Amino acid sequence: MTASPTDPGTPDRRGPARYLWWLTVSQRRRVAAGALLGSAWMIGLTLPPYLLSRAIDDGLRTGDQRTLVGWAAALLGIGVLNAWLAIMRHRTMTRIRLDAYFRTVRLMVDHATRLGAALPRRVSVGEVVTIGHSDVGVISQTLTVTGPGVGAVIAYAGVAALLLSVSPLLAVVVLVGVPLLALLVGPLLSRLQGAETAYRDRQGALAAVLGDLVGGLRILNGIGGKAVFAARYRHGSRQLLDEGYRVGSSMSWIQAFGLGLPTVFLATVAWLAARLAVQGTITVGELVAVYGYVAVLVVPVASFIESGYDIGRGLVSARRIVDFLNLEPEDHTVGPAEEVGAASESANGSASESGVAPKPSGKHAGPVDAPGAPAVVRDPLSGVEVRPGILTALVSACPSDATDVVDRLGRFSPSHTTWGTARLDDIALEQVRARILVADNEAELFAGTLRAAISGRLRPDEHALARVIYEAVARDIVLGLPGGLDARLDSHGHNLSGGQRQRVRLARALLADPEILLAVEPTSAVDAHTEARMATRLRAARSGRTTLVTSTSPLVLGQADAVYYLVDGRLAAVGRHADLLASHPDYRRLVSRGSVEQNPARNETERVAARKESEQLTAQEAREQVTAQEASEQVTEAQAPQDHGIPAPQHHRNPRPSEPPHEALR
Repeated sequence: MTASPTDPGTPDRRGPARYLWWLTVSQRRRVAAGALLGSAWMIGLTLPPYLLSRAIDDGLRTGDQRTLVGWAAALLGIGVLNAWLAIMRHRTMTRIRLDAYFRTVRLMVDHATRLGAALPRRVSVGEVVTIGHSDVGVISQTLTVTGPGVGAVIAYAGVAALLLSVSPLLAVVVLVGVPLLALLVGPLLSRLQGAETAYRDRQGALAAVLGDLVGGLRILNGIGGKAVFAARYRHGSRQLLDEGYRVGSSMSWIQAFGLGLPTVFLATVAWLAARLAVQGTITVGELVAVYGYVAVLVVPVASFIESGYDIGRGLVSARRIVDFLNLEPEDHTVGPAEEVGAASESANGSASESGVAPKPSGKHAGPVDAPGAPAVVRDPLSGVEVRPGILTALVSACPSDATDVVDRLGRFSPSHTTWGTARLDDIALEQVRARILVADNEAELFAGTLRAAISGRLRPDEHALARVIYEAVARDIVLGLPGGLDARLDSHGHNLSGGQRQRVRLARALLADPEILLAVEPTSAVDAHTEARMATRLRAARSGRTTLVTSTSPLVLGQADAVYYLVDGRLAAVGRHADLLASHPDYRRLVSRGSVEQNPARNETERVAARKESEQLTAQEAREQVTAQEASEQVTEAQAPQDHGIPAPQHHRNPRPSEPPHEALR
């Protein structure tokens, strides 16, 4: 099987050796060609000594000029042929290495995509980077043994046969000596493999520490923890240096033996051949041939040692890659022990209200289709229900409790969540991901343009981008960056502030326009004025769509149709924001950060003030929208390609009749 631009094939993940073998047989024709060219090249190296001996014995010693020229011409031809074989061998082996490299990279990328959100919880960023940066290259280099390695074996046998025709004693010395060299180097290869494994493990751990240090540098500066993490990194770096010395020590001995032992072996055989020539057992030409044969043997012997070294390193790297490929995506189905808890919950009436009976212990009915029409998504553990077509808010004194509910509603953790009449974990995962979107506040922003960060895998037009940028209150971000939508973002959006990153993530989620949007703290990092506009526009943008947000901000909660108040992860109250403020003091203290007194008159005053603020915001938004429309028309008339501003929002993909007049401009 040759390399495919789309499908790398199904790897053998039963062990590192099996994985390397799979990479070999996946391009068996190319490997066979490389082995053939490598063998022909190695054998070609043994022919010049033979031709030279014939030129000396048949031409030079006898004085036959014609014979001497003939053998010299044959020697030249063999040299040209060997040069061509070396070029073709190198080209073929380069293709083999690149195929193994990119095939492994494709496997890792595909598997990382399958792992999805589980990847950061299963393996560190540093480990993934080290595998992609180091281990993949080592594995590709290991496949070099399929060319020169095979050729070295054949060349070794060929030289032994030629020496047998000259002197059986010399042939026996060669046949016994070369395996002896391999035995001498073997223990060093085992030691190197152990040192490489320890070095590789520590390298991955140190890369993870470096990633944490760089990623959290701003926060560490704020809390004064940069020096602590830097000291930890320096300590790990010193330990890695010590492991590197161990690896270097083993490598130095292997390389020394790889060059020194063949030289000693060459001297021994040459000395023995010289004595045979003095005794008259072999001719002068045969002595020259023996010297040439033994000199040629340095190449296959060095290839033996180098191949052993490459295989040892390749097994270490392949083990890391196989371990990564054997990581399984998280199974969000509920096991038998949890089913018992579900049954008892149902007996208490907490699960039976949804009309969905718990499944038999340990058994699942298999994938089912998602509801054909918008339906309620319910988390029986907390009691939260996300009803179709409305904006629901989730409030909790402990943010992690609200996040856990969102994870269950989005099928990112095991639960008994239901969607309509079906268990969420029974519905095909592809359908869940296509219709339910969890907009995490920590979602990644990859390096690239701002346009790409908002668009994701979609290909929106300028009006769609302008619409979601307006809805996410992100126009100032685009106008403030050199290049506008084509401005470059650093990895993780580090050249943006926290609030700017938050609005870019919200714009990306709104552009996806999922049937159900679950947004975690979408406004927590912005100022109050921006937050009020974001809350108002989010409600308008998602009008008629199912939306849930987690927040403790009154500006956001005031826009919600239903607010679920959680205490210790369980539902304590549900209603509109104003009603909960009046009836639940704990809720009032939480959302007002302790600034609201238990005074009904004051609560009424605040409600009036909030209503006036909302009206002012609506008027202000209308003015902003008209101004944006006029600016867009001016840009269109000017046709100025250097202007990186954003076209004013025109219309929504799904017009909503409930939108206010100024929203209809979109």
